[in-house]
Amino acid sequence: MVSNTPAVRPVNPRFSSGPCAKPPTFTLDSLSDAALGRSHRAAIGKAKLKDVIERTRAILGVPADYRIGIVPASDTGAVEMAMWNLLGARPVEMLAWESFGAGWVTDAVKQLKLDAKVTTADYGEIVDLASVDWNADVVFTWNGTTSGVRVPDSFEIPADREGLTICDATSAAFAQNLPWDRLDVVTYSWQKVLGGEAAHGMIILSPRAVERLESYTPAWPLPKIFRLTKGGKLIEGIFAGETINTPSMLAVEDYLKALDWAESVGGLTGLIARADANAKVLHDFCAEREWIANLAIDPATWSNTSVCLKFTDDRITDGAAFAKAVAKRLEAEGVALDIGAYRDAPAGLRIWCGATVETSDIEALCPWLDWAFEAEIAAQKAAA
Repeated sequence: MVSNTPAVRPVNPRFSSGPCAKPPTFTLDSLSDAALGRSHRAAIGKAKLKDVIERTRAILGVPADYRIGIVPASDTGAVEMAMWNLLGARPVEMLAWESFGAGWVTDAVKQLKLDAKVTTADYGEIVDLASVDWNADVVFTWNGTTSGVRVPDSFEIPADREGLTICDATSAAFAQNLPWDRLDVVTYSWQKVLGGEAAHGMIILSPRAVERLESYTPAWPLPKIFRLTKGGKLIEGIFAGETINTPSMLAVEDYLKALDWAESVGGLTGLIARADANAKVLHDFCAEREWIANLAIDPATWSNTSVCLKFTDDRITDGAAFAKAVAKRLEAEGVALDIGAYRDAPAGLRIWCGATVETSDIEALCPWLDWAFEAEIAAQKAAA
């Protein structure tokens, strides 16, 4: 028998894992100061782009000698830029435990044709990080957006490594502590934890990465949109707001307002606390029920942003159809939008718990998860 429809609904039903929910204080009117119709090379445009870089550094705690650049094509463009510019100088190890990491493997092996060592783990698991050769250049995701599996806090990348660490941190930046002294390239997009608009990415380079860029020339040609050096020297302007191509000044303004909000909730510490609180609601929910569980097996690797869940009830005859039906039912009720598992991931749900989501909305969602599950079990039984 299906339980009664829950009385309370999430105020904001947007639980998409990208683009993610806007900050709770967002309004279109807040973007009225955007430098629309102005060149990004004009003084006002340059000032805003420089502000993006400086405030990003301050909130994330990026070391002063690391370069921060705004690049095209979101996090994907930033990761590709790093791989095409830096890989090939020494052995490469590619790590993957979800679909985006697997995509970087494909590009390194099939596009760049590198003789890379590929180390993978199934969805819900993580590779043995202790066995990785950190003297090679290592490419990996910090938080698997499509698997909900993250690098555990207990693991430390060796300080005396010889290779570069190239880290896709798009669903970790602003929600998890990143060990900057152990990361040489960090990339992310505006559309994840801060709920910014899509199409723009960030690339952060350590001095070791800059040294590689200035001492190594890849064997393959680089398109203009990927080039970080000229004449063997870093193009410093990219890291002062002189973007490779024209950015959206409306998206820039939106990101600056998201940074305002981030500061208002306590900066990085406050953002992490909000994400942790959101994820804990779902983790506790799963612990109290036998029919649903975290896709990530080891609690030490549970994401606090992209929480991926799997149905475990023996009565479910078709896992993929069941999960889609639950997500569709919740969307029809207007209580949860875009929470189906990623297309390449195991069947289930993916609920974004980043800082822009209010904990009260996650709490309001949980009874609806119970309701939708029971409704689909009943529907399945009736159809049998």
